[in-house]
Amino acid sequence: MTTDTEPKAPAGPLPVVFDGHNDVLLRLYRSEDEADPARLFFERQPNGHIDMQRAEEGRFGGGFFAVYIPSDPADPPPPPDPDTDDEELPPPLGLVYSQRIAMGIMALLFQLERKSDERLKVVRTAGELQTCLQNGVTAAILHFEGAEPIDINLDALEVFYQAGLRSLGPVWSRPNPFAEGVPFRFPHSPDTGPGLTDAGLALVKACNSLGIMVDLSHLNEQGFWDVARTTTAPLVATHSNAHALCQATRNLTDKQLDAIRESDGMVGVNFAVSFLREDGKSNRDTPLEVILRHLDYLVERLGMDRVGFGSDFDGATMPSEIGDVAGLPKLLGALRAHGYSDTELRKLAHENWVRVLRKTWGK
Repeated sequence: MTTDTEPKAPAGPLPVVFDGHNDVLLRLYRSEDEADPARLFFERQPNGHIDMQRAEEGRFGGGFFAVYIPSDPADPPPPPDPDTDDEELPPPLGLVYSQRIAMGIMALLFQLERKSDERLKVVRTAGELQTCLQNGVTAAILHFEGAEPIDINLDALEVFYQAGLRSLGPVWSRPNPFAEGVPFRFPHSPDTGPGLTDAGLALVKACNSLGIMVDLSHLNEQGFWDVARTTTAPLVATHSNAHALCQATRNLTDKQLDAIRESDGMVGVNFAVSFLREDGKSNRDTPLEVILRHLDYLVERLGMDRVGFGSDFDGATMPSEIGDVAGLPKLLGALRAHGYSDTELRKLAHENWVRVLRKTWGK
């Protein structure tokens, strides 16, 4: 971060942003337009956070497009915890249901690519990602937010890899055969339960072998350390914040951040207001300064080369000053005014993601 005493070069254009997490695919998949939900992505929408028109306005260069499996409507909701106001973890999902939903959401992503007139590409290498960012093509990484569509023999992992899967979080905030996940609680430590199962450890090793990034964002603390002891790749949390500033279970402790730094990994700052605010409330009236506070903290703890953005667009409540993807230049402008140089802005906006993916994928 540039200090007030250093000479400042003339400000250049704002960089394009590559983002660590969005849930636009699920929003489209759940839309009422069952005949052609992909069409909605190319038309400006009055709701949601991402479509192509607003993405172009916001200098959105792409990101991790999540395949998230919602709860099976046939399952009853979990009972409330009588000792707290927090909800218990949702029940595990069945493999057949999870694979059916995953295939539908993946097909939707590939439809977006096919119908985009070469304006969107599903990328499988860091070289492809860099080329897209340079040429103004929206780059999409196929990401699984939870490994429910994968069998414990990992046969499906091989198939999904060939289809383009390059990033995987072993869990969302529910148990599955690989790990437990972290419940949404505040204020609370992320140390909420057991870590990876034997199948989960095998999954991490298989991801290392294939070149699939393992995302730590929804793992509890025990699961985090199990991955850290097992993986040969940098530790990456695509959309998490600093627990020291917001004591939500989804955020990372200083000890976890130190391990990420030592592995030369990175963290994508989550814009979800309940993971930013000191009071943990889901209040849209959250100023950009709160995001800047987390960014400053993470840069200080991790270094300038290990921090990026992980918005959680279309999956969480955003600060009203950002609103949606078209509001990204407001954040970049605030960072510039806060003292970040153009070189540092490029790192935060996309260069750090390219770096860690090249190191993880090997190409």
